[in-house]
Amino acid sequence: MLISPELASAINAQIGHEFGASMQYLSIAAHFQKRQLTLLSKLFIKQAEEEREHAMKFVKYLMETKGGLEIPPIPAPIAVFASAADAVEAALKWEEEVTRQISSLMDLAVGQNDYIAQSFLQWFIDEQLEEVVKMDRLLTIIRESGEKNLLMVEAYLVHVEKS
Repeated sequence: MLISPELASAINAQIGHEFGASMQYLSIAAHFQKRQLTLLSKLFIKQAEEEREHAMKFVKYLMETKGGLEIPPIPAPIAVFASAADAVEAALKWEEEVTRQISSLMDLAVGQNDYIAQSFLQWFIDEQLEEVVKMDRLLTIIRESGEKNLLMVEAYLVHVEKS
């Protein structure tokens, strides 16, 4: 086995978190779709797909290191948000939490001198910076636009997609 039982267990927990995030982002996408905010909905559908891909990277890693796959139960996502800002704030808080989780995984790998795991986890650490910045920017734009001007946020997303 190329992975300790302790790190394998922690990665299994992270797989659950990643699948949970995927479901939460689908719920946020549905929130925006109900409001006819198509680009915001698409952004969160794409985010949901990314989170599922992250979970699958962890699955593949456990299988390759013979760590044993034991996906934990996944809690139901929050289904209703009072506002666009609340939905994106939930996403930002989630990404900040995932950053802490990935950092804890790295701390464990470093403490065990598991250089293979450290190399694997570095990609996730880099990815988390991108994810936190993306959600923080989006939340700022939504707050500055205000709930009544969310079409301006959609226009902003068109501009971002062209860049």
